[in-house]
Amino acid sequence: MRRIVLGIFAAIGIIAALTVLGTGIAVWRIASSRPALPKSIILTAELGRDLLEGPRQNEVSELLTGRKQTMRGFLDAIERAAEDSRVRGLYAHIDGDSLGLAKVQELRDAVQAFRARGKFAIAFSESFGEFGGATRPYYLATAFDEIWLQPLGAVGLTGLRAESPFLRGLLDRIGIEPSFQHREQYKSAANILTETEMPAPQREELDNLLGAMAGQITHGIAETRHLSESEVQGLIDKGPLFADEAKEAHIVDRIGYRDEALTEAHRRAGSGAELLSLSRYIEGAGRPHTKGPAIALIYGAGLMVQGGGSTSPLTGSAEMSAREVTRAFRDAFRDADVRAILFRIDSPGGSAVASESIWREVVRARERGKPVIVSMGDTAGSGGYYIAAPADKIVAEPATLTGSIGVVAGKLVITELLNKLRVNVETIERGANSGMFSALRDFSPAERQRLDAFLDQTYRGFKAHVAAGRHLSDEAVEAVAKGRVWSGEDAKKNGLVDELGGYAVALRLAREAAKLSPDAPIKLVTFPHQKSTAEIIFDRLLERERDSDAAPSGTLGRAWTALAALTSPLDLLLGGVLEDPGVLRMPPLGEIR
Repeated sequence: MRRIVLGIFAAIGIIAALTVLGTGIAVWRIASSRPALPKSIILTAELGRDLLEGPRQNEVSELLTGRKQTMRGFLDAIERAAEDSRVRGLYAHIDGDSLGLAKVQELRDAVQAFRARGKFAIAFSESFGEFGGATRPYYLATAFDEIWLQPLGAVGLTGLRAESPFLRGLLDRIGIEPSFQHREQYKSAANILTETEMPAPQREELDNLLGAMAGQITHGIAETRHLSESEVQGLIDKGPLFADEAKEAHIVDRIGYRDEALTEAHRRAGSGAELLSLSRYIEGAGRPHTKGPAIALIYGAGLMVQGGGSTSPLTGSAEMSAREVTRAFRDAFRDADVRAILFRIDSPGGSAVASESIWREVVRARERGKPVIVSMGDTAGSGGYYIAAPADKIVAEPATLTGSIGVVAGKLVITELLNKLRVNVETIERGANSGMFSALRDFSPAERQRLDAFLDQTYRGFKAHVAAGRHLSDEAVEAVAKGRVWSGEDAKKNGLVDELGGYAVALRLAREAAKLSPDAPIKLVTFPHQKSTAEIIFDRLLERERDSDAAPSGTLGRAWTALAALTSPLDLLLGGVLEDPGVLRMPPLGEIR
Protein backbone atom coordinates (compact mmCIF):
# COMPACT_ATOMS: atom_id res chain seq x y z
CA MET A 1 0.00 0.00 0.00
CA ARG A 2 2.80 2.37 0.92
CA ARG A 3 4.47 1.82 -2.46
CA ILE A 4 1.21 2.61 -4.26
CA VAL A 5 0.80 5.85 -2.31
CA LEU A 6 4.43 6.80 -2.93
CA GLY A 7 4.04 6.01 -6.61
CA ILE A 8 1.01 8.29 -6.83
CA PHE A 9 2.87 11.14 -5.12
CA ALA A 10 5.90 10.59 -7.36
CA ALA A 11 3.74 10.65 -10.50
CA ILE A 12 2.02 13.83 -9.33
CA GLY A 13 5.43 15.39 -8.66
CA ILE A 14 6.74 14.54 -12.13
CA ILE A 15 3.60 15.85 -13.84
CA ALA A 16 3.68 19.07 -11.81
CA ALA A 17 7.37 19.65 -12.52
CA LEU A 18 6.95 19.04 -16.25
CA THR A 19 3.88 21.29 -16.34
CA VAL A 20 5.73 24.18 -14.69
CA LEU A 21 8.76 23.64 -16.93
CA GLY A 22 6.62 23.41 -20.06
CA THR A 23 4.70 26.57 -19.15
CA GLY A 24 7.93 28.45 -18.53
CA ILE A 25 9.39 27.35 -21.85
CA ALA A 26 6.19 28.27 -23.69
CA VAL A 27 6.25 31.76 -22.16
CA TRP A 28 9.95 32.07 -22.99
CA ARG A 29 9.35 31.05 -26.61
CA ILE A 30 6.54 33.56 -27.02
CA ALA A 31 8.71 36.29 -25.52
CA SER A 32 11.64 35.40 -27.77
CA SER A 33 9.70 34.82 -30.99
CA ARG A 34 11.12 36.38 -34.13
CA PRO A 35 10.59 40.14 -33.89
CA ALA A 36 9.66 42.47 -36.74
CA LEU A 37 12.67 44.65 -37.46
CA PRO A 38 12.62 48.46 -37.72
CA LYS A 39 13.38 50.11 -41.06
CA SER A 40 16.45 51.86 -39.63
CA ILE A 41 18.58 50.13 -36.98
CA ILE A 42 21.41 50.96 -34.60
CA LEU A 43 22.75 47.68 -33.25
CA THR A 44 23.76 47.59 -29.59
CA ALA A 45 26.23 45.23 -27.95
CA GLU A 46 27.66 44.59 -24.49
CA LEU A 47 31.33 43.67 -24.76
CA GLY A 48 33.81 42.83 -22.05
CA ARG A 49 32.23 39.74 -20.54
CA ASP A 50 33.44 36.46 -21.99
CA LEU A 51 31.75 35.09 -25.09
CA LEU A 52 31.07 31.37 -24.89
CA GLU A 53 32.49 28.99 -27.47
CA GLY A 54 29.82 26.61 -28.65
CA PRO A 55 26.24 26.57 -29.89
CA ARG A 56 23.45 28.58 -28.36
CA GLN A 57 22.14 27.30 -25.02
CA ASN A 58 18.98 25.24 -24.91
CA GLU A 59 15.73 26.72 -23.63
CA VAL A 60 16.09 25.33 -20.09
CA SER A 61 19.49 26.95 -19.59
CA GLU A 62 18.30 30.28 -20.95
CA LEU A 63 15.15 30.17 -18.84
CA LEU A 64 17.01 29.44 -15.59
CA THR A 65 20.33 31.27 -15.99
CA GLY A 66 19.59 33.87 -18.65
CA ARG A 67 20.81 34.00 -22.20
CA LYS A 68 24.59 34.04 -22.52
CA GLN A 69 26.15 35.54 -25.60
CA THR A 70 28.27 33.25 -27.74
CA MET A 71 31.23 34.06 -29.94
CA ARG A 72 29.52 32.54 -32.96
CA GLY A 73 26.33 34.48 -32.22
CA PHE A 74 28.16 37.82 -32.13
CA LEU A 75 30.08 37.10 -35.33
CA ASP A 76 26.95 35.91 -37.14
CA ALA A 77 25.02 39.05 -36.17
CA ILE A 78 27.82 41.40 -37.26
CA GLU A 79 28.30 39.54 -40.55
CA ARG A 80 24.56 39.55 -41.29
CA ALA A 81 24.24 43.24 -40.35
CA ALA A 82 27.11 44.26 -42.61
CA GLU A 83 25.01 43.22 -45.62
CA ASP A 84 21.73 44.64 -44.27
CA SER A 85 20.83 48.10 -45.60
CA ARG A 86 18.54 48.69 -42.61
CA VAL A 87 21.51 48.63 -40.23
CA ARG A 88 23.18 52.02 -40.00
CA GLY A 89 25.78 51.36 -37.35
CA LEU A 90 26.86 49.74 -34.10
CA TYR A 91 26.95 51.11 -30.56
CA ALA A 92 28.94 48.98 -28.10
CA HIS A 93 29.31 49.37 -24.36
CA ILE A 94 32.72 48.01 -23.34
CA ASP A 95 33.06 47.01 -19.72
CA GLY A 96 35.17 44.41 -17.92
CA ASP A 97 38.28 42.54 -18.92
CA SER A 98 37.37 38.87 -19.26
CA LEU A 99 37.78 38.40 -23.01
CA GLY A 100 40.92 36.54 -24.05
CA LEU A 101 43.31 38.35 -26.36
CA ALA A 102 42.70 36.03 -29.33
CA LYS A 103 38.94 36.59 -29.04
CA VAL A 104 39.56 40.34 -28.88
CA GLN A 105 41.51 40.09 -32.13
CA GLU A 106 38.72 38.17 -33.84
CA LEU A 107 36.13 40.71 -32.63
CA ARG A 108 38.32 43.56 -33.90
CA ASP A 109 38.47 41.96 -37.34
CA ALA A 110 34.68 41.54 -37.37
CA VAL A 111 34.03 45.17 -36.39
CA GLN A 112 36.49 46.45 -38.99
CA ALA A 113 34.84 44.30 -41.69
CA PHE A 114 31.48 45.77 -40.60
CA ARG A 115 32.86 49.31 -40.93
CA ALA A 116 34.31 48.49 -44.35
CA ARG A 117 30.70 48.15 -45.59
CA GLY A 118 30.08 51.83 -44.85
CA LYS A 119 28.66 51.43 -41.32
CA PHE A 120 29.70 53.47 -38.30
CA ALA A 121 30.84 51.92 -35.01
CA ILE A 122 30.87 53.78 -31.68
CA ALA A 123 32.47 52.35 -28.53
CA PHE A 124 31.54 53.78 -25.13
CA SER A 125 33.08 53.00 -21.75
CA GLU A 126 32.61 54.60 -18.35
CA SER A 127 36.25 53.74 -17.78
CA PHE A 128 38.74 51.35 -19.32
CA GLY A 129 39.69 50.04 -15.91
CA GLU A 130 38.82 52.20 -12.89
CA PHE A 131 42.39 53.35 -12.27
CA GLY A 132 43.58 49.88 -13.16
CA GLY A 133 44.84 47.92 -16.12
CA ALA A 134 42.51 47.43 -19.08
CA THR A 135 44.79 47.04 -22.06
CA ARG A 136 42.68 44.35 -23.77
CA PRO A 137 39.33 46.22 -23.55
CA TYR A 138 40.94 49.36 -24.93
CA TYR A 139 42.62 47.33 -27.69
CA LEU A 140 39.14 46.07 -28.64
CA ALA A 141 37.73 49.62 -28.64
CA THR A 142 40.32 50.76 -31.19
CA ALA A 143 38.52 48.74 -33.88
CA PHE A 144 35.65 51.28 -33.65
CA ASP A 145 35.80 54.57 -35.53
CA GLU A 146 34.79 56.61 -32.47
CA ILE A 147 35.71 56.00 -28.81
CA TRP A 148 33.79 57.72 -26.01
CA LEU A 149 34.97 57.95 -22.40
CA GLN A 150 33.12 59.26 -19.35
CA PRO A 151 34.68 62.43 -17.82
CA LEU A 152 35.96 60.75 -14.65
CA GLY A 153 36.97 57.62 -16.52
CA ALA A 154 40.48 56.54 -17.39
CA VAL A 155 42.29 54.52 -20.02
CA GLY A 156 44.13 51.71 -18.26
CA LEU A 157 46.54 51.19 -21.14
CA THR A 158 49.33 49.76 -18.99
CA GLY A 159 50.67 46.82 -20.99
CA LEU A 160 50.68 43.13 -20.14
CA ARG A 161 51.82 41.26 -17.04
CA ALA A 162 52.04 37.59 -16.12
CA GLU A 163 52.09 36.47 -12.49
CA SER A 164 52.66 32.92 -11.33
CA PRO A 165 52.70 31.81 -7.68
CA PHE A 166 54.95 28.96 -6.59
CA LEU A 167 53.68 26.86 -3.71
CA ARG A 168 56.57 24.50 -3.01
CA GLY A 169 57.63 26.34 0.15
CA LEU A 170 54.09 26.17 1.54
CA LEU A 171 53.72 22.50 0.63
CA ASP A 172 57.02 21.69 2.36
CA ARG A 173 55.85 23.52 5.46
CA ILE A 174 52.56 21.64 5.74
CA GLY A 175 53.97 18.26 4.75
CA ILE A 176 52.85 17.71 1.14
CA GLU A 177 55.40 16.32 -1.31
CA PRO A 178 54.79 17.03 -5.05
CA SER A 179 56.06 14.15 -7.17
CA PHE A 180 55.77 14.95 -10.89
CA GLN A 181 57.63 14.21 -14.12
CA HIS A 182 57.34 16.07 -17.42
CA ARG A 183 58.49 15.99 -21.04
CA GLU A 184 60.26 18.30 -21.60
CA GLN A 185 61.69 21.42 -19.95
CA TYR A 186 58.97 23.85 -21.10
CA LYS A 187 56.10 21.67 -19.85
CA SER A 188 55.54 23.84 -16.81
CA ALA A 189 52.02 22.88 -15.67
CA ALA A 190 53.31 21.35 -12.41
CA ASN A 191 55.92 24.01 -11.68
CA ILE A 192 53.52 25.84 -9.39
CA LEU A 193 53.71 22.80 -7.10
CA THR A 194 57.28 21.59 -7.59
CA GLU A 195 59.27 24.85 -7.63
CA THR A 196 59.95 27.73 -5.26
CA GLU A 197 60.72 30.17 -8.09
CA MET A 198 60.24 30.39 -11.84
CA PRO A 199 62.64 28.08 -13.74
CA ALA A 200 64.63 29.61 -16.60
CA PRO A 201 62.75 27.77 -19.42
CA GLN A 202 59.38 28.93 -18.09
CA ARG A 203 60.64 32.50 -17.76
CA GLU A 204 61.97 32.41 -21.33
CA GLU A 205 58.66 31.06 -22.63
CA LEU A 206 56.51 33.64 -20.82
CA ASP A 207 58.81 36.50 -21.76
CA ASN A 208 58.56 35.57 -25.45
CA LEU A 209 54.77 35.18 -25.27
CA LEU A 210 54.32 38.57 -23.60
CA GLY A 211 56.67 40.14 -26.12
CA ALA A 212 54.70 38.74 -29.06
CA MET A 213 51.32 39.78 -27.63
CA ALA A 214 52.49 43.23 -26.59
CA GLY A 215 53.86 43.77 -30.08
CA GLN A 216 50.52 42.78 -31.62
CA ILE A 217 48.62 45.16 -29.35
CA THR A 218 51.00 48.06 -29.97
CA HIS A 219 50.86 47.55 -33.73
CA GLY A 220 47.06 47.27 -33.75
CA ILE A 221 46.52 50.43 -31.70
CA ALA A 222 49.04 52.39 -33.75
CA GLU A 223 47.41 51.34 -37.00
CA THR A 224 43.82 52.21 -36.06
CA ARG A 225 44.58 55.37 -34.05
CA HIS A 226 47.04 56.70 -36.68
CA LEU A 227 49.97 56.87 -34.28
CA SER A 228 53.48 55.51 -34.48
CA GLU A 229 54.31 52.39 -32.50
CA SER A 230 56.85 54.34 -30.46
CA GLU A 231 54.13 56.86 -29.54
CA VAL A 232 51.84 54.04 -28.42
CA GLN A 233 54.61 52.46 -26.37
CA GLY A 234 55.25 55.80 -24.70
CA LEU A 235 51.57 56.09 -23.76
CA ILE A 236 51.60 52.54 -22.37
CA ASP A 237 54.59 53.38 -20.19
CA LYS A 238 52.78 56.52 -18.98
CA GLY A 239 49.42 54.85 -18.32
CA PRO A 240 46.87 54.73 -16.88
CA LEU A 241 45.71 57.99 -18.45
CA PHE A 242 42.96 60.34 -17.27
CA ALA A 243 40.20 61.21 -19.74
CA ASP A 244 41.63 64.60 -20.75
CA GLU A 245 45.11 63.10 -21.16
CA ALA A 246 43.70 60.31 -23.33
CA LYS A 247 41.84 62.78 -25.57
CA GLU A 248 44.90 64.99 -25.90
CA ALA A 249 46.95 61.92 -26.89
CA HIS A 250 44.32 61.02 -29.54
CA ILE A 251 43.52 57.63 -28.07
CA VAL A 252 39.90 58.59 -27.35
CA ASP A 253 37.71 60.81 -29.53
CA ARG A 254 35.00 62.19 -27.25
CA ILE A 255 34.55 62.74 -23.52
CA GLY A 256 30.93 62.38 -22.49
CA TYR A 257 28.22 60.25 -20.97
CA ARG A 258 26.27 57.27 -22.25
CA ASP A 259 23.21 59.34 -23.22
CA GLU A 260 25.42 61.72 -25.19
CA ALA A 261 27.13 58.86 -27.01
CA LEU A 262 23.72 57.39 -27.89
CA THR A 263 22.54 60.80 -29.12
CA GLU A 264 25.57 60.90 -31.41
CA ALA A 265 24.77 57.41 -32.68
CA HIS A 266 21.22 58.52 -33.51
CA ARG A 267 22.55 61.62 -35.28
CA ARG A 268 24.87 59.55 -37.44
CA ALA A 269 22.15 57.01 -38.21
CA GLY A 270 19.60 59.62 -39.26
CA SER A 271 16.05 60.23 -38.12
CA GLY A 272 13.87 57.29 -37.21
CA ALA A 273 16.66 54.87 -36.30
CA GLU A 274 15.90 52.50 -33.42
CA LEU A 275 18.22 50.71 -31.01
CA LEU A 276 18.21 46.92 -31.29
CA SER A 277 20.39 44.39 -29.47
CA LEU A 278 22.46 41.97 -31.50
CA SER A 279 20.55 38.98 -30.14
CA ARG A 280 17.14 40.42 -31.06
CA TYR A 281 18.46 41.48 -34.44
CA ILE A 282 19.71 38.02 -35.38
CA GLU A 283 16.38 36.51 -34.31
CA GLY A 284 14.56 38.82 -36.69
CA ALA A 285 17.04 38.92 -39.56
CA GLY A 286 18.13 35.28 -39.41
CA ARG A 287 21.64 33.92 -39.35
CA PRO A 288 23.97 33.91 -42.35
CA HIS A 289 25.11 30.68 -43.98
CA THR A 290 21.75 28.88 -44.05
CA LYS A 291 21.57 27.87 -47.74
CA GLY A 292 23.91 26.02 -50.03
CA PRO A 293 26.32 23.08 -49.73
CA ALA A 294 26.71 21.97 -46.11
CA ILE A 295 29.78 22.71 -44.01
CA ALA A 296 29.72 20.90 -40.65
CA LEU A 297 30.61 22.95 -37.57
CA ILE A 298 31.94 20.98 -34.58
CA TYR A 299 32.95 22.60 -31.29
CA GLY A 300 35.76 21.37 -29.06
CA ALA A 301 35.82 23.69 -26.05
CA GLY A 302 36.98 23.19 -22.47
CA LEU A 303 39.05 20.68 -20.54
CA MET A 304 39.11 17.36 -22.38
CA VAL A 305 37.58 14.33 -20.68
CA GLN A 306 36.79 10.87 -22.01
CA GLY A 307 33.14 10.61 -21.00
CA GLY A 308 30.78 13.10 -19.43
CA GLY A 309 28.83 15.66 -21.38
CA SER A 310 29.17 19.21 -22.62
CA THR A 311 25.47 20.10 -22.85
CA SER A 312 24.13 20.30 -19.30
CA PRO A 313 20.53 21.56 -19.50
CA LEU A 314 21.00 23.71 -16.40
CA THR A 315 24.51 25.16 -16.24
CA GLY A 316 26.37 24.07 -19.35
CA SER A 317 29.81 22.56 -18.96
CA ALA A 318 33.44 23.62 -19.05
CA GLU A 319 34.47 20.18 -20.31
CA MET A 320 34.97 18.82 -23.80
CA SER A 321 33.55 15.32 -23.90
CA ALA A 322 35.46 13.00 -26.23
CA ARG A 323 32.30 10.93 -26.51
CA GLU A 324 30.33 13.95 -27.77
CA VAL A 325 33.02 15.20 -30.16
CA THR A 326 33.77 11.80 -31.68
CA ARG A 327 30.05 11.22 -32.22
CA ALA A 328 29.81 14.61 -33.91
CA PHE A 329 32.60 13.66 -36.32
CA ARG A 330 31.01 10.31 -37.11
CA ASP A 331 27.66 11.95 -37.79
CA ALA A 332 29.33 14.56 -40.00
CA PHE A 333 31.45 12.27 -42.15
CA ARG A 334 28.54 9.85 -42.61
CA ASP A 335 26.32 12.69 -43.87
CA ALA A 336 26.46 12.71 -47.67
CA ASP A 337 25.47 16.41 -47.77
CA VAL A 338 28.50 17.56 -45.76
CA ARG A 339 31.29 18.85 -48.00
CA ALA A 340 33.83 19.83 -45.32
CA ILE A 341 34.17 20.10 -41.54
CA LEU A 342 35.04 23.25 -39.56
CA PHE A 343 36.42 22.23 -36.16
CA ARG A 344 36.49 25.11 -33.65
CA ILE A 345 38.92 24.37 -30.79
CA ASP A 346 39.32 26.34 -27.57
CA SER A 347 40.94 23.96 -25.10
CA PRO A 348 44.03 23.65 -22.89
CA GLY A 349 43.96 19.87 -23.35
CA GLY A 350 43.29 17.25 -20.70
CA SER A 351 43.04 13.47 -20.92
CA ALA A 352 45.56 11.81 -23.24
CA VAL A 353 43.08 9.03 -23.99
CA ALA A 354 40.34 11.55 -24.82
CA SER A 355 42.77 13.39 -27.09
CA GLU A 356 43.64 10.22 -28.99
CA SER A 357 39.96 9.29 -29.37
CA ILE A 358 39.17 12.63 -30.99
CA TRP A 359 42.38 12.57 -33.07
CA ARG A 360 41.28 9.24 -34.55
CA GLU A 361 37.91 10.59 -35.70
CA VAL A 362 39.56 13.62 -37.33
CA VAL A 363 41.78 11.20 -39.26
CA ARG A 364 38.78 9.04 -40.19
CA ALA A 365 36.88 12.09 -41.46
CA ARG A 366 39.71 12.89 -43.85
CA GLU A 367 39.91 9.24 -44.93
CA ARG A 368 36.19 9.44 -45.77
CA GLY A 369 36.87 12.39 -48.07
CA LYS A 370 35.73 15.15 -45.69
CA PRO A 371 38.35 17.93 -45.42
CA VAL A 372 38.83 19.24 -41.87
CA ILE A 373 39.68 22.89 -41.18
CA VAL A 374 40.58 23.86 -37.61
CA SER A 375 39.85 27.32 -36.22
CA MET A 376 41.53 28.01 -32.87
CA GLY A 377 40.13 30.34 -30.22
CA ASP A 378 42.05 31.68 -27.23
CA THR A 379 43.80 28.38 -26.53
CA ALA A 380 44.58 25.15 -28.36
CA GLY A 381 47.46 23.72 -26.39
CA SER A 382 48.69 20.24 -25.51
CA GLY A 383 45.68 17.96 -26.11
CA GLY A 384 44.02 20.91 -27.83
CA TYR A 385 46.81 20.90 -30.41
CA TYR A 386 46.96 17.09 -30.51
CA ILE A 387 43.41 16.97 -31.94
CA ALA A 388 44.15 19.80 -34.39
CA ALA A 389 47.34 18.29 -35.84
CA PRO A 390 45.74 15.91 -38.41
CA ALA A 391 43.52 18.62 -39.96
CA ASP A 392 43.95 19.74 -43.57
CA LYS A 393 44.48 23.34 -42.46
CA ILE A 394 44.89 25.08 -39.10
CA VAL A 395 43.89 28.71 -38.50
CA ALA A 396 44.82 30.65 -35.35
CA GLU A 397 44.69 34.23 -34.19
CA PRO A 398 48.09 35.89 -33.66
CA ALA A 399 47.55 35.72 -29.87
CA THR A 400 46.17 32.17 -29.70
CA LEU A 401 48.11 30.07 -27.18
CA THR A 402 49.00 26.84 -28.94
CA GLY A 403 51.58 24.08 -29.17
CA SER A 404 52.61 22.81 -25.72
CA ILE A 405 53.64 19.53 -27.33
CA GLY A 406 54.60 17.61 -24.21
CA VAL A 407 53.24 15.64 -21.26
CA VAL A 408 53.17 15.89 -17.47
CA ALA A 409 51.99 13.46 -14.80
CA GLY A 410 52.44 12.78 -11.11
CA LYS A 411 50.78 13.14 -7.73
CA LEU A 412 50.86 14.93 -4.38
CA VAL A 413 52.05 12.79 -1.45
CA ILE A 414 50.37 13.69 1.86
CA THR A 415 52.02 11.22 4.24
CA GLU A 416 53.88 13.84 6.28
CA LEU A 417 50.77 16.02 6.49
CA LEU A 418 48.76 13.10 7.88
CA ASN A 419 51.50 12.38 10.41
CA LYS A 420 51.39 15.98 11.61
CA LEU A 421 47.63 15.69 11.99
CA ARG A 422 48.01 12.39 13.89
CA VAL A 423 46.07 10.55 11.20
CA ASN A 424 46.97 6.89 10.72
CA VAL A 425 45.99 5.09 7.50
CA GLU A 426 46.39 1.32 7.26
CA THR A 427 46.62 -0.33 3.83
CA ILE A 428 46.36 -3.86 2.48
CA GLU A 429 47.76 -4.44 -1.01
CA ARG A 430 47.86 -7.08 -3.69
CA GLY A 431 50.24 -6.32 -6.54
CA ALA A 432 53.69 -4.74 -6.50
CA ASN A 433 52.43 -1.46 -8.01
CA SER A 434 48.96 -1.32 -6.45
CA GLY A 435 49.89 1.84 -4.55
CA MET A 436 51.42 3.59 -7.53
CA PHE A 437 48.71 6.25 -7.65
CA SER A 438 48.16 6.49 -3.91
CA ALA A 439 48.72 9.85 -2.23
CA LEU A 440 50.02 8.04 0.87
CA ARG A 441 53.52 7.37 -0.46
CA ASP A 442 55.91 8.43 -3.20
CA PHE A 443 56.59 6.32 -6.29
CA SER A 444 58.85 3.34 -5.72
CA PRO A 445 61.81 2.95 -8.13
CA ALA A 446 59.83 0.39 -10.15
CA GLU A 447 56.75 2.63 -10.23
CA ARG A 448 58.78 5.64 -11.28
CA GLN A 449 60.22 3.55 -14.09
CA ARG A 450 56.69 2.76 -15.27
CA LEU A 451 55.72 6.44 -15.00
CA ASP A 452 58.73 7.45 -17.09
CA ALA A 453 57.89 4.80 -19.67
CA PHE A 454 54.31 6.09 -19.87
CA LEU A 455 55.47 9.69 -20.33
CA ASP A 456 58.05 8.71 -22.95
CA GLN A 457 55.56 6.67 -24.95
CA THR A 458 52.90 9.40 -24.84
CA TYR A 459 55.41 12.08 -25.79
CA ARG A 460 56.72 10.01 -28.72
CA GLY A 461 53.19 9.39 -29.93
CA PHE A 462 52.29 13.07 -29.66
CA LYS A 463 55.32 14.12 -31.71
CA ALA A 464 54.70 11.39 -34.29
CA HIS A 465 51.11 12.57 -34.81
CA VAL A 466 52.28 16.18 -35.21
CA ALA A 467 54.99 15.15 -37.68
CA ALA A 468 52.51 13.15 -39.77
CA GLY A 469 49.74 15.74 -39.65
CA ARG A 470 51.93 18.77 -40.31
CA HIS A 471 54.31 17.02 -42.76
CA LEU A 472 57.34 17.91 -40.65
CA SER A 473 60.52 15.97 -39.96
CA ASP A 474 61.13 14.49 -36.52
CA GLU A 475 63.87 17.06 -35.98
CA ALA A 476 61.58 19.96 -36.90
CA VAL A 477 58.90 18.74 -34.48
CA GLU A 478 61.41 18.26 -31.67
CA ALA A 479 62.61 21.84 -32.15
CA VAL A 480 59.11 23.25 -31.53
CA ALA A 481 57.98 20.65 -28.98
CA LYS A 482 59.49 20.16 -25.48
CA GLY A 483 56.20 21.37 -23.99
CA ARG A 484 56.66 24.93 -25.24
CA VAL A 485 53.65 27.21 -25.70
CA TRP A 486 53.72 29.46 -28.77
CA SER A 487 51.67 32.44 -29.83
CA GLY A 488 49.67 31.83 -32.99
CA GLU A 489 51.95 34.25 -34.79
CA ASP A 490 55.09 32.28 -33.87
CA ALA A 491 53.31 28.95 -34.40
CA LYS A 492 52.73 29.95 -38.02
CA LYS A 493 56.43 30.73 -38.44
CA ASN A 494 57.25 27.30 -37.00
CA GLY A 495 54.89 25.37 -39.27
CA LEU A 496 52.32 24.50 -36.59
CA VAL A 497 49.65 26.80 -38.09
CA ASP A 498 48.78 27.55 -41.73
CA GLU A 499 47.05 30.94 -41.60
CA LEU A 500 46.25 33.68 -39.10
CA GLY A 501 42.65 34.72 -38.51
CA GLY A 502 39.36 33.45 -37.15
CA TYR A 503 36.10 31.97 -38.40
CA ALA A 504 36.12 34.06 -41.58
CA VAL A 505 39.50 32.72 -42.71
CA ALA A 506 38.56 29.17 -41.71
CA LEU A 507 35.34 29.35 -43.73
CA ARG A 508 37.27 30.57 -46.77
CA LEU A 509 39.60 27.59 -46.45
CA ALA A 510 36.63 25.25 -45.95
CA ARG A 511 35.10 26.51 -49.20
CA GLU A 512 38.40 25.93 -50.99
CA ALA A 513 38.71 22.43 -49.55
CA ALA A 514 35.13 21.68 -50.63
CA LYS A 515 35.97 22.94 -54.14
CA LEU A 516 33.54 25.85 -53.89
CA SER A 517 34.07 29.40 -55.13
CA PRO A 518 35.21 31.95 -52.51
CA ASP A 519 31.80 33.67 -52.44
CA ALA A 520 29.69 30.52 -52.78
CA PRO A 521 26.72 30.38 -50.37
CA ILE A 522 27.05 27.64 -47.76
CA LYS A 523 24.92 26.08 -45.07
CA LEU A 524 26.74 25.91 -41.73
CA VAL A 525 25.35 22.92 -39.80
CA THR A 526 26.26 22.27 -36.16
CA PHE A 527 27.11 18.68 -35.21
CA PRO A 528 25.99 16.83 -33.19
CA HIS A 529 22.34 17.68 -33.64
CA GLN A 530 21.25 20.23 -31.02
CA LYS A 531 18.51 18.59 -29.03
CA SER A 532 15.34 20.36 -28.03
CA THR A 533 14.38 20.60 -24.38
CA ALA A 534 11.84 17.81 -24.81
CA GLU A 535 14.51 15.53 -26.29
CA ILE A 536 16.92 16.28 -23.43
CA ILE A 537 14.28 15.48 -20.79
CA PHE A 538 13.20 12.33 -22.64
CA ASP A 539 16.78 11.08 -22.93
CA ARG A 540 17.47 11.76 -19.25
CA LEU A 541 14.34 9.88 -18.17
CA LEU A 542 15.08 6.90 -20.41
CA GLU A 543 18.83 6.88 -19.70
CA ARG A 544 19.41 7.02 -23.44
CA GLU A 545 23.11 6.75 -24.26
CA ARG A 546 24.76 9.80 -25.79
CA ASP A 547 26.82 7.72 -28.20
CA SER A 548 24.73 7.06 -31.29
CA ASP A 549 26.46 3.70 -31.77
CA ALA A 550 25.02 2.39 -28.50
CA ALA A 551 21.51 1.14 -27.87
CA PRO A 552 19.29 2.93 -25.34
CA SER A 553 18.80 1.14 -22.03
CA GLY A 554 15.13 2.07 -21.78
CA THR A 555 14.67 2.16 -17.98
CA LEU A 556 13.53 4.69 -15.41
CA GLY A 557 15.74 3.31 -12.66
CA ARG A 558 17.70 6.46 -11.93
CA ALA A 559 14.61 8.62 -11.99
CA TRP A 560 12.92 6.30 -9.49
CA THR A 561 16.03 6.30 -7.26
CA ALA A 562 16.01 10.09 -7.17
CA LEU A 563 12.29 10.16 -6.42
CA ALA A 564 12.74 7.57 -3.68
CA ALA A 565 15.28 9.85 -1.99
CA LEU A 566 12.88 12.78 -2.25
CA THR A 567 9.93 10.79 -0.89
CA SER A 568 11.73 9.01 1.96
CA PRO A 569 10.40 11.50 4.56
CA LEU A 570 6.90 10.71 3.32
CA ASP A 571 7.64 7.02 3.69
CA LEU A 572 8.58 7.56 7.34
CA LEU A 573 5.36 9.47 7.92
CA LEU A 574 3.45 6.49 6.54
CA GLY A 575 4.97 4.32 9.25
CA GLY A 576 7.70 2.36 7.50
CA VAL A 577 10.66 2.47 5.14
CA LEU A 578 10.98 1.64 1.49
CA GLU A 579 11.97 -1.95 0.88
CA ASP A 580 15.75 -2.14 0.60
CA PRO A 581 16.89 -4.56 -2.09
CA GLY A 582 20.38 -4.48 -0.59
CA VAL A 583 19.87 -6.38 2.64
CA LEU A 584 22.62 -8.80 1.58
CA ARG A 585 24.88 -5.83 0.88
CA MET A 586 28.61 -5.99 1.51
CA PRO A 587 29.74 -3.30 3.97
CA PRO A 588 31.65 -0.42 2.34
CA LEU A 589 35.40 -1.03 2.13
CA GLY A 590 36.46 2.40 0.88
CA GLU A 591 37.89 3.12 -2.52
CA ILE A 592 39.92 0.26 -4.01
CA ARG A 593 42.42 1.17 -6.73
